[in-house]
Amino acid sequence: MIQIKKDLQAAALQPLLQRFWELSGQKIKSIEQIYDTSKGSPVFTVKGQYTTRGWTEWTQGFQFGSAILQFDATGEMDFLESGRSKTVQVMAPHVSHIGVHDHGFNNVSTYGNLLRLMQEGKTNFNEWEKNFYELALKISGAVQGSRWTTTKSGGFIHSFNGPHSLFVDTIRSCRALMVSHQLGHVLQAENDIKINLLERALLHCQATAQFSVYYGEGRDSFDIWGRTAHESIFNTKDGNYRAPNSQQGYTGFSTWTRGLAWAMCGFAEELEFLQTISDTELLNFGGREEIEGYMLKAVRATCDFYITHTPVDGIPYWDTGAPHLHKLGNYLDRPADPFNNQEPVDASAAAIGAQGLLRLGKFLQEKGETEMGDKYWQAGLTVVQTLLQEPYLSTDPNHQGILLHSVYHWPNGWDYVPEGSSIPLGESSMWGDYHIREVALYLQKIINGEPYYTFYNGVQ
Repeated sequence: MIQIKKDLQAAALQPLLQRFWELSGQKIKSIEQIYDTSKGSPVFTVKGQYTTRGWTEWTQGFQFGSAILQFDATGEMDFLESGRSKTVQVMAPHVSHIGVHDHGFNNVSTYGNLLRLMQEGKTNFNEWEKNFYELALKISGAVQGSRWTTTKSGGFIHSFNGPHSLFVDTIRSCRALMVSHQLGHVLQAENDIKINLLERALLHCQATAQFSVYYGEGRDSFDIWGRTAHESIFNTKDGNYRAPNSQQGYTGFSTWTRGLAWAMCGFAEELEFLQTISDTELLNFGGREEIEGYMLKAVRATCDFYITHTPVDGIPYWDTGAPHLHKLGNYLDRPADPFNNQEPVDASAAAIGAQGLLRLGKFLQEKGETEMGDKYWQAGLTVVQTLLQEPYLSTDPNHQGILLHSVYHWPNGWDYVPEGSSIPLGESSMWGDYHIREVALYLQKIINGEPYYTFYNGVQ
């Protein structure tokens, strides 16, 4: 399990953060100068160079969002101009994309960050520009909310696999609905019926907490506190839940660690968002106690599972049930080994999960649960400290990624395996690079006493 560094202070990471942003800027410029945009969105690297892989265009917002985060961290205007212009030129199809569950990734990372920067006073205020960002976010949330499957207990935003499919990843796309709602928007359906987007977001959160997260309550033979299923399958004729499944993990009865990390991060930031909603409004959807109850249970469970089932340095292997892990011996009792020849690690899961640990820790600290809050906070700092150093930090100027040892879809064989190895290693992903930048910015703002970084800062 993670060997939590209880005395590690966020300020102690400042030198690592400074070096990180210097390297990060070089990587962003390299992609912008070299990558062939005619091939589609950059997804992951092969021999250090970004390539694409057609599934859906779910990584485009991470590319341009990275430039926007780089500006936020460093104040370098070139990155703002690049992120802003590319958002205007390229991101419109993502706003109206009816075929994906990724609006919170693509559009909140671009339009949302640009609106936040303006509202925080880090960019010049312009009424028309603000209205442009707000319109994009309103529509994005409504389009995402329309991708809906009704179940016996409520409903969920279904994945690109179809109406039967609930992905644990989508917990982070609920942000799109929440932002749209806060901007005063609704989803208007047949006969002009107005559908409340906050209600849809909360129903999706509830479905994810109920079906994607396990609590050791005897649901099946592999029911362990905090494990997650990547995909939950429903019968769309009667709305009944049928079975766990996995697309990118090993099986539906093991835990794909990036899916686990999405749940950690998504539930934590949505708990924070709830603090901006009045008790009166939440009464319409079950009340604060009930809603915060299932969210807090889910995020505690997933964060506990991550801490317990991850090696001492905080970097997980790609799936806790991966078939060759046993060949590594007591792998949880030593630092992760990205260069082993049995199973790959996934540093992108660590970057996403670290943010969940930090946000949950801070949330609990502010609620007076100091001891538990400190545990999660220090675990998050421990993971980030590992990620900001080699072998996970990419220092090679010829490598376009900033976070090494990321895995995309190992079961499908989509990851590059270098000669002499039997597993993927040494490569980066657009989501891993974005999320290490995001958690780095999160900590830097806390160290510098800047406004607390949330996805909803621009709409409060």
